[in-house]
Amino acid sequence: MIAYAITDPSTLRFKSLERDLNKFSIKSNIIVYRDKNNKNYKKNAYLFITEAKKYPFKKILLHTDLNLAIELNADGIHLTSQQLNYIKIAKESKLFVTVSTHTQEEALKAQELGADMITYSPIFNTPNKGEPIGLKALNDLYKIINIPIIALGGIITEEHIKSCKENGASGFASIRYFK
Repeated sequence: MIAYAITDPSTLRFKSLERDLNKFSIKSNIIVYRDKNNKNYKKNAYLFITEAKKYPFKKILLHTDLNLAIELNADGIHLTSQQLNYIKIAKESKLFVTVSTHTQEEALKAQELGADMITYSPIFNTPNKGEPIGLKALNDLYKIINIPIIALGGIITEEHIKSCKENGASGFASIRYFK
């Protein structure tokens, strides 16, 4: 099962980068550097990728900055649902592409454009993300899509992970689970 760690300033601190990455590597096999408000994103992305390569992550991704992911030789990119038009460029650049999706239409469009996997959210209640779509929506998408679905949103327990797997998820992504 894919265990996809999404970092943010509450879970990844550059003063303790080695310790934090080691902690992530124990529970996850894919990691993305995500920090929407950091003025030093480029510098920190370089440090993140360089240090994360010392750990057994299968994929090390950057969030939303396609040009930087290419420049820094990240394994891949995590795009938002508003960045679907970047999928082709990312694939041509040999990047692994994950796309955030919230509807079946977005998920199917990401698949059609060549995404390697999608996140689908929010499955459970999660701060500031609106009404959860739930496990039924996850299962419904599983029946019509051919790329891995990574359940996202409010996943903080082993029971959440098990429920997502039982409903078709190839894995799960979380911030809080990896704290």
